[in-house]
Amino acid sequence: MTGRLRLGVNIDHVATIRNARGGAHPDPLRAALAAAAAGADGITAHLREDRRHITDRDIDRLMEIDLPLNLEMAATEEMLAIALAHRPHAVCLVPEKREERTTEGGLDAARQHNHLAPYLRELERAGIRASLFIEPSERQVEAALRLKAPVVEFHVGRYAHLEGDEQVIELKRIADMAALAAKNGIEPHAGHGLTFDNVAPIAAIPQLAELNIGHFLVGEAIFTGLEASVRRMRTLMDAAR
Repeated sequence: MTGRLRLGVNIDHVATIRNARGGAHPDPLRAALAAAAAGADGITAHLREDRRHITDRDIDRLMEIDLPLNLEMAATEEMLAIALAHRPHAVCLVPEKREERTTEGGLDAARQHNHLAPYLRELERAGIRASLFIEPSERQVEAALRLKAPVVEFHVGRYAHLEGDEQVIELKRIADMAALAAKNGIEPHAGHGLTFDNVAPIAAIPQLAELNIGHFLVGEAIFTGLEASVRRMRTLMDAAR
């Protein structure tokens, strides 16, 4: 796969800051518009079962902006109904545990085939591009292929937390799995734990079509502003290609 690597900006933690105190500020919609102005290609938001950050009202408002919305959600009947009512550009099915701080690892698509298959069918029928958030492993890519998922997003959190030779090994694994997915007609994306310091080697993987980055960009925005944070990430991604 060649061409410009897309950047999806996850605005969940703008909502986390808002919800820490209640009220309307900071506004996730304003963050989405700032990200768009700075070169983001799409907005990602995870509507969790416990509504700890993004809320249903946020999703209503985000659907109004002129940028694709990637709705992250657990494979539950409640979330499917919300997706079908809103019809975002894309839905990424992710694992979700109420006790976790953030998403810990990818879906075990291989073990959950029978559970996930109906959700993928319903999303496809509604014209929503479905993605599976998985670990970069051959077993999970093969499961995505059996499920006929058009897109996978690799959880690269392990890569983000390793150093030295271990990180190099993990990077090769991600690159190999991106190539395997693309070879089988699945569009590979990546996300979780990416920063200014570690994004370039991931962005350089030619088969990857999109990176979804959020927590780090929102954190950097405290010091530089969100537009500057997104612009720098966009520049680093472009330079890697």
